Amino acid sequence: MSQRTETTQPPPVQGRGGGYFGGIWDVVVLELKQRLRSRGWYIMLGIWFLLTGLVTWLTWAAWNAQQEAQRSYPGGAAAATGPGSMIFEVVLAFVLLFALLVAPALSANAVNGDRAGGTLAILQVTLLRPGQILWGKFFAAWAAALAFLVASAPFLITGVALGGMTPGHVLVALLMLAVEVGVVCAVGVGISALAGRPLFSIVVTYLAVAGLVFGSLIAFGLGTGLSQGTIMANQAQYRSYSPYVPMEEQPAPADPEYTCSGPLREQPAVHTERVAWMLAMNPYVVVADAIPYPVRTSNAYGMSSPVGAIETISQGARYAMAGPDGTYPCANGEAKPRYLAQSSPLWPLGLGLQCVFAGLLLWLGWRELRTPAHRLARGTRIA
Repeated sequence: MSQRTETTQPPPVQGRGGGYFGGIWDVVVLELKQRLRSRGWYIMLGIWFLLTGLVTWLTWAAWNAQQEAQRSYPGGAAAATGPGSMIFEVVLAFVLLFALLVAPALSANAVNGDRAGGTLAILQVTLLRPGQILWGKFFAAWAAALAFLVASAPFLITGVALGGMTPGHVLVALLMLAVEVGVVCAVGVGISALAGRPLFSIVVTYLAVAGLVFGSLIAFGLGTGLSQGTIMANQAQYRSYSPYVPMEEQPAPADPEYTCSGPLREQPAVHTERVAWMLAMNPYVVVADAIPYPVRTSNAYGMSSPVGAIETISQGARYAMAGPDGTYPCANGEAKPRYLAQSSPLWPLGLGLQCVFAGLLLWLGWRELRTPAHRLARGTRIA
């Protein structure tokens, strides 16, 4: 009797890393399919595109009106550069503002919305781990929010086409905007896993975003009141300039426009460098301070060249981080420049603090998704 032995090759074993990321990808695909089937998402995207285009056109029209007003004055001349810098500044501030408003709406009900609908339990009884569910919903919400950023990218690129900006400015701005949107989505998903009701999680997420934007400013302002001190400084003697005469060239003075003399004495000063870390958590500070603006020069009046709103925020952050040693006139007997270079950026500290805050919320949300659940809130739906 002959015996036939069949040899079957076992299926390839998938690594733990590949299986874990594969589960995350499955959740992301499921979430995105649900979002793409929603008509409201497309309506919001269209409104976003039209609003950003309207802001760009109004900024361009305002720049043209300003140039016409300058030409109407005797001896007036138009600006040498185009409106690209102004459009970039305004559109960037607008996009960041509305990104902070849209991202919570896309992420703050990612987990408890499924719990209220009875679909979260279906995912929990599968082989998916709590971390896979949480990360999948986070990346899906981030991808949906990035679509709004992609829709506004052409208007930021307009700054390069109209002059005054470089591709590096737009690239850094888009990268930092994407990171800030991701931080807000992580905060929303973490709160969504912690809260039992979708409405409550949405409200708390908006409050958390408001805390980062406005609470950081309030905390910094209150902190400066507790950072009073003194600094050794002498007297500043400002140079006198001849009055401005149209159509005549005037030499630009050296920067700074004053000299220091006299003995060093204690002067009252606010040590903002002690509380600058509170200001660093502001999303506008993180984005503005990360953009590599060139160092401005002085004009015929001894003032720095005009800067936009975002660059002004960056300068304010650098002033706060430098403290009176780098900004107070004649501090330690040295003249201080009016425009501060980006020698020690503040945005890595702020972004790190934001990531710690978002990571803590995600970790707490992961604990709430573990099964079996030993304790549930009253009225929580299981399936």
